[in-house]
Amino acid sequence: MIRYDSDADLSLLSGKTIAIIGFGSQGHAHALNLHDSGIDVIVGLRAGSPSIAAAEAKGLRTASIAEASREADIIMLLAPDTRQPQIYEQHIAPHLTAGKTLMFAHGFNIRYGTITPPADIDISLIAPKSPGHRVRETYQEGAGTPCLLAIHQDASGQADATALAYAAAIGGGRAGILTTTFAEETETDLFGEQAVLCGGASALVKAGFETLVEAGYQPEIAYFECLHELKLIVDLMYRGGLSFMRYSISDTAEQGDYIAGNRIIGEHTRQAMRELLADIQSGAFAEAWIAENNAGRPTFDARRRSEANSELEQVGRKLRRMMPFVDEADPGWHHDTESATAAK
Repeated sequence: MIRYDSDADLSLLSGKTIAIIGFGSQGHAHALNLHDSGIDVIVGLRAGSPSIAAAEAKGLRTASIAEASREADIIMLLAPDTRQPQIYEQHIAPHLTAGKTLMFAHGFNIRYGTITPPADIDISLIAPKSPGHRVRETYQEGAGTPCLLAIHQDASGQADATALAYAAAIGGGRAGILTTTFAEETETDLFGEQAVLCGGASALVKAGFETLVEAGYQPEIAYFECLHELKLIVDLMYRGGLSFMRYSISDTAEQGDYIAGNRIIGEHTRQAMRELLADIQSGAFAEAWIAENNAGRPTFDARRRSEANSELEQVGRKLRRMMPFVDEADPGWHHDTESATAAK
């Protein structure tokens, strides 16, 4: 079921205070969009957070996470997944009185049981299908970002209507609000990230780059062919699916699509995807990721440093400086001989 602004009743949020916990990618977008929709918003942040000044500069009220949770009727928890349980237990749970609503933008902690709220509150999910900056940009443009909506617990009898109003207030009703479940949202989101969007795409790019370099081709040429031009293809897919992409490219490229795709992504890959999905469904991935975080993320951080200093990344940083139109973003993770400033 897909619903729109005409299906939502924003008056359900009238007179209520919504606490946005966190002011990162999604947090700033939710808070500002709600505020611009006439909703009373308070941003909950840890003491000393640099985001306090950033939020207040945008005209938003701020408070400690506990104070915001105490005041709010609706609490949207937008901290990173692995930090949410501690934030919840220490700062939110003591203030979850009957009749309140606890919301999430990703179902991870409810799906895997690391957060177990009381039975007398509503628990819902609104997950925009876009990074936070696009949630904000599209709202300001008069459009919106599609959102997923799920209800885990409906103590009030109004959980769905309240969540629908929230989604509309951040712009989701302009594009469409699709009903799902916490389990479906969590499992498909994790699978998409691992198998296609991040893990699969990153590995394919690296494998293509390394194959060309090992065969004696210039790294710069390999970078252009296997990474830089990927955006052109993805943009075509985004606009009109695979058919529009194939319509837009040369016949030679389209023939390469048909004859090579199944050689690269064959039964072995599909079996690996099924295994990834099984680990997500069973909770094995979540258990391992939580354990990695509890241990201080040694493997994750080491892999991040290693990947940031790969030949592919080093070549890319040099080439992007030649292309001012790219608007290069540097996360500062690499630790090569150049400073982060020089790499920009």
